Amino acid sequence: MGQDRSSIDNYDVVVLGAGAAGLFCAITAARRGRKVLVLEKANKIGKKILMSGGGRCNFTNYEIEAHNYLSANPHFCKSALKRYTQWDFIAMVDGHGIAWEERKHGQLFCQHSAKDILAMLEQECAQAGVEIRTRCDFQSACIADGGHYHIEIAQGSSGSKQRLEAQSLVVATGALSIPTLGGSDLGYVIATQFGLQLTARRAGLVPFMFSDASKSLCERLSGLSLPVEVSCNSKHFSEQMLFTHRGLSGPAILQISSYWQPGDRVQIDLLPGIDASQLLLSAKRESSKSLLRSVLIKSLPKALVIELQSLWWADYAEKPMAEFSDKRLATIAASLNCWSLKPSATEGYRTAEVTLGGVDTVGISSKTMEAKLQPRLYFIGEVLDVSGHLGGYNFQWAWSSGYSAGQFV
Repeated sequence: MGQDRSSIDNYDVVVLGAGAAGLFCAITAARRGRKVLVLEKANKIGKKILMSGGGRCNFTNYEIEAHNYLSANPHFCKSALKRYTQWDFIAMVDGHGIAWEERKHGQLFCQHSAKDILAMLEQECAQAGVEIRTRCDFQSACIADGGHYHIEIAQGSSGSKQRLEAQSLVVATGALSIPTLGGSDLGYVIATQFGLQLTARRAGLVPFMFSDASKSLCERLSGLSLPVEVSCNSKHFSEQMLFTHRGLSGPAILQISSYWQPGDRVQIDLLPGIDASQLLLSAKRESSKSLLRSVLIKSLPKALVIELQSLWWADYAEKPMAEFSDKRLATIAASLNCWSLKPSATEGYRTAEVTLGGVDTVGISSKTMEAKLQPRLYFIGEVLDVSGHLGGYNFQWAWSSGYSAGQFV
C-alpha cells in the first residue's frame, strides 16, 4: 500500500551529499528563500573537509584559472569560477573571523583547523534555514506528476523507508576517491538513470607504485623527501617528492599522476634549476681527487646518492673524479636531470584525492549546473568531469559550482 501523499515531506530543493559542494549549494539556495533539505549517508557532514590539508583545509588558492582543471571540456568550469570567485570565499572566511595563511603556490589554509571551515558552513546553513539529515541512505528517485521528484530514502540504523518530494534534485555525492570518507558511484548511477553520459574515470592526485627494482629502492628510501621537477606527457610540476614503501608520493608526484596513463614513463629532475653536466665537469676540474658521491651529497640527500651510485656508477664508486671520462659524467648528469621511471600503477581510489572524469559536461549547463535534457536535475562538485590540481582548486570548484546551482534551483 503506497504512502499517503499527505505524509510525504515536500521541499523546494533536495541536495544529495553534505560535502563542500552540497552544503554551499544548500546555503545559496536557502538564502533565496528556498526550502532546502540536505541528505548525507555518513554519520556526520563534511568528513572530507575535516581531513583535507592535513587537517588545516586548503580551502582555495589565490590563482584560480581554467588551466588548473582537467576536463574533456576545458572551458566548462570558467562560468562558475567567474560567478563565484576565490575572493568571494575569502570574504566569507574573513566575515567569520577565521584565521588563515598563505603557503607556497598561492595556497590558502586555516591557521588552526579545518573544523573552522565546517563550523562556518554549519552556521551559514543554520542561519539560512537549511535542514540536514545524516545517516540517510538514498534509495531511488523518479519523476512524479508535475515534474517533481519523488525520492525514497532509508533513514537511521533501522533503515526505515521514507519518501520525499522536491521540485529540484541536486547531486553532490562526490566521486570514487577515498571510499572510507564516503566516496561512491551513486552520482554516476543517478546520472545514467536520467540519460546523462559519463566520461572514463580514474584516480587522480594519487601516489605511484612500482613492481620492478624501483620498488625496493623506494622502500629503502621510504620517508625521504626532496624538491624535484617531474614531467609526463608535456606537463611538469616543481614541488617536493616523497619516497614511500610502495613507491613515490609528495605534491610533485600527486600533481603529475593526473596526467599519467598506464605504460607511461615519468621523468624526474633531481637537481631542478641546476645543469648537472656543468656541475660534474666543474667538479672534475676543481676537485679531481674527490669521489663523485662526495660532490653530489652537497646537493642531494646522502641516502639517495648512495642508491644512485649503485645504479649508475657502482664500478667507479671509489674512484676519484679525475678518472671519470667526460662522456661518463655527461651520461650520469643526464640521468640526474632526467631520471626516467615507469610506474606499474597508482595506489588507486583508496588514497586518491580526486576522481578524474565523471558526468560528461556536454549534458550540463555551465551557467546553472542543470542537466540539459532533464529539468531541475543538477550536478555539482567532484561528480562532474572537472578535477583540479592540488592546492585548493577542488574546494574552489565545489564552492563555485555549488553557488552556481544554488542560484537557480
